[in-house]
Amino acid sequence: MISAALDIQGERAHQQVGESSVVSTGSAQTISVTGTKALAPVTRRNPNRKKVLFVTSEIADLVKTGGLGDVSAALPRAMAQLHDVRVLIPGYPQVLHSENPIHIIGELGGHAALPPCKIGRMDMPDGLVIYVLICPELYEREGSPYGANNGRDWPDNHIRFARLGLAAADIAANLAQIHWCPDLVHAHDWPAGLAPAYMHWRGQRTPTLFTIHNLAYQGVTSLGSCPELGIPTHALQQDGMEFYGKMSFLKAGMAYSSHITTVSATYAQEITTPAFGCGLDGFLAAKTQQGLLSGIPNGIDESWDAATDPHLFCPFEIGDWEGKAVNAAHVRELFGLEDSEGPLFAVVSRLVYQKGLDLTEAVSEYIVESGGQIAIIGRGEPEEEQAMRELALRFPGQIGVRIGFNETDARRMFAGSDFLLMPSRYEPCGLSQMYAQRFGSLPVARNTGGLADTIENGVTGFLFDESTVESYQEALSRAFKVFAYPDLLNAMRCRAMAAPFNWCKAVEPYAELYEQLVAKALGKSHRQ
Repeated sequence: MISAALDIQGERAHQQVGESSVVSTGSAQTISVTGTKALAPVTRRNPNRKKVLFVTSEIADLVKTGGLGDVSAALPRAMAQLHDVRVLIPGYPQVLHSENPIHIIGELGGHAALPPCKIGRMDMPDGLVIYVLICPELYEREGSPYGANNGRDWPDNHIRFARLGLAAADIAANLAQIHWCPDLVHAHDWPAGLAPAYMHWRGQRTPTLFTIHNLAYQGVTSLGSCPELGIPTHALQQDGMEFYGKMSFLKAGMAYSSHITTVSATYAQEITTPAFGCGLDGFLAAKTQQGLLSGIPNGIDESWDAATDPHLFCPFEIGDWEGKAVNAAHVRELFGLEDSEGPLFAVVSRLVYQKGLDLTEAVSEYIVESGGQIAIIGRGEPEEEQAMRELALRFPGQIGVRIGFNETDARRMFAGSDFLLMPSRYEPCGLSQMYAQRFGSLPVARNTGGLADTIENGVTGFLFDESTVESYQEALSRAFKVFAYPDLLNAMRCRAMAAPFNWCKAVEPYAELYEQLVAKALGKSHRQ
């Protein structure tokens, strides 16, 4: 439901109560928008906290393709006691047609080829405020946030996400007239990369933080898009958003933000090297030398508790390995696997090259011949999806595959599996390895990025160094040896389930950085 509202927690739309407008949904239907009465403002508990606009392309409550969605749902909530963090997200069908009412509170004009849009406000049951960018011609499409159901990107993504970046800049400049103006804008990954850029080009003084969740996805578009996006010519320089004769949204976010973070300390170091820098290693190394790049690891929310998670077939606690075995039996049934006394390996992953699925395919015969089974869930590149289907056909009853993603099934797989397979070629942070550990499933993972930072080799999981079948298989052999000694296996499970991954700790560096960036910006402003 979408309606117009006046003065929600100090926000005001231009519409008068009783006025009605129409929002096009991009399909044949239209949604009538009717004014409503004002809601009483809510008094802040901490007058010193900062107002932060959290700009993202997905949030797990409404639409999710990967870890960014989980972080976008968890981090603002974890921050609630410290700062006033509100989320800005495009109005995809999954957002507009959720069960949460949306009140129209503002509107923004167009710029270049970027169309005008409306700003809606969605209040989640737990108090999280989400601003919805309503622009039917750009966002109301069937598929994922980034592409159609065939796995291919939308050809106008540069316009779709430039519109998101500009909306963030407009809100920071108080052009939306929503009577809430952020002290800081926190933009996430390439879809939000133009938010710091537009703010810089306009001379806005509000500080910006840009977080890299995955350097490999850069939002590259041609230089010919400049007029469409209203990008000034001086931005097309090496210290701007120029990227090997094209333009990179990700580089724009890094070039023009006040500070850059990425999602683990190891990954922050890795991306300054040619092996992991995706062509930006020199640029990022310079940012590091300037003290403008840091690594802050992600956390996971409190719902990842095997004793209380309502998704699980059979909740269990540390030490209740019979309860975990019940979950394993359920997973085997779900994936059509035969009864087995051997270990159950899980793959819960986007099916893309980064995740090293070809390596898992190469070691699958070793796993099955050693008495193991594999359950695989995920979606992604059509070629990877087909490879997984063929793998299941090669090993009927021993390898099961479900193409797609279902939160309940995924959680049950973490709870029921003995080991999680994560042979990622690179992994900025990764969340699955933390989820798995919390549910007593030991990760077998590449020693890279956030995997290296969150798995204790031989204590809470198994790490291998090289992205090769040989290195991977050596780690798997250690996992099989541990499985043969139940006391050792259970001791490792206990350590893994007790690992301190909650956001309540992970959020503190962000909270401090927010305050530092605002203070620094105010200092600069006072000196000018």
